[in-house]
Amino acid sequence: MNQHFLREADLELQVTTLPNGLTVVTERMPHIKTATLGMWVGVGSRHERDEEHGLSHLLEHMAFKGTRRRSARKIAEDIENVGGEINAATSVEFTNYSARVLGENVDVALDVLGDILTESSFDEAELAREKGVILQEYAAVEDTPDDLVFDAFMETAFSGQAIGRPILGRPETIRRFDGETIRSFVTREYAPQRMVLAAAGQVEHEAICAAAGRFFGALPAGSQNGEGAPASYTGGERRLPRKLEQANIVLGLPGCSFKDPRYYATHMFAHILGGGLTSRLWHELREQRGLAYEIGAFHWPFSDTGLFGVSAGTSGSDAAELVEVTLACARAATADIEETELARAKTQLKVALLAALESPGGRIERNARQLLAWGRVIPSEEIVAKVDAVTTEEVRQAGAGVLAGAPTLAAIGPIRKLPPLDRIAARLRG
Repeated sequence: MNQHFLREADLELQVTTLPNGLTVVTERMPHIKTATLGMWVGVGSRHERDEEHGLSHLLEHMAFKGTRRRSARKIAEDIENVGGEINAATSVEFTNYSARVLGENVDVALDVLGDILTESSFDEAELAREKGVILQEYAAVEDTPDDLVFDAFMETAFSGQAIGRPILGRPETIRRFDGETIRSFVTREYAPQRMVLAAAGQVEHEAICAAAGRFFGALPAGSQNGEGAPASYTGGERRLPRKLEQANIVLGLPGCSFKDPRYYATHMFAHILGGGLTSRLWHELREQRGLAYEIGAFHWPFSDTGLFGVSAGTSGSDAAELVEVTLACARAATADIEETELARAKTQLKVALLAALESPGGRIERNARQLLAWGRVIPSEEIVAKVDAVTTEEVRQAGAGVLAGAPTLAAIGPIRKLPPLDRIAARLRG
């Protein structure tokens, strides 16, 4: 086993790699009486082949639908009998399975997590029912314009690529999946080198490692290739005219990876432009002109690419003006960001970062994701120092670099008055 120890403030963080490559990270938090545990897997929707679209999400659902020794009800009972809760989530690049229990019941949680991750039966009757649930979830998104517009945005920004496809999948692929398809995907993708078992709260590292060895030590090493197909930003537009009261608009541009040196500067440019009640977009479009009830900017980083964007809801009659003013605000920000704006953005970013670490759940997410991405846990002090080191000129340059990219437009609702994409591209250049 490889093992190291890190002390951050009054917390104790230890990392051990088991012989099969599984990483175990624990963080003992004094005064916390509960334990939060989770298995993070460096596998998400971008790792699916074309015929597997939606399989990562279905697998997450099926993990709770029965194993060789537990029924779906027994899984729930074993956790809830000790007052615990269990959950899972799928994203573009990660899937996680987590549980929270009293510190004294850690073994119960690990037993259940180990069972669902190594012994799931993928019963065909349960699979049929769960596919029905996911199809209802898909229909709910189709009926929710402010969700659907983001799916359209990702699909357009990364046209024809797994990274851009909706995580839920499509009805035609969901209906085709069977137990053997799921088992093949797990065998191929769920290698222990791409998995991190994280625990925080009232936990003891050696006990967690011993349990991890019992429940996951027999997992075969498998493939370490977890990057998925390289992403290629395409840009373009997707317009979905509908008879709705409001137009939902997302205007985007290529961003950068969380491994890119420009990451923090790009993130702060997004925050200054549209990250809060003092941001430029909120002040100009919401407070001064009344063009939108909600408007904000975002930067989504992935392992090898990123997306920068502005999202807003507005009336059809105001859509053209909203886009024009948004573009003007973005161009102006590349030239005249002030030190006071940057200082405020830095402080807000640090508060968000540190607040997320105040709960065991936030701790295990930080630790697991960083170990999967970087092979180490990055101390908060190191990240804060990088945030503090960003200069106004770097933020301006990052913004100029973003605006130099080809635009992506997704819009749903009364959008007849939206300007054409070539005009938007021209306005981005001034």
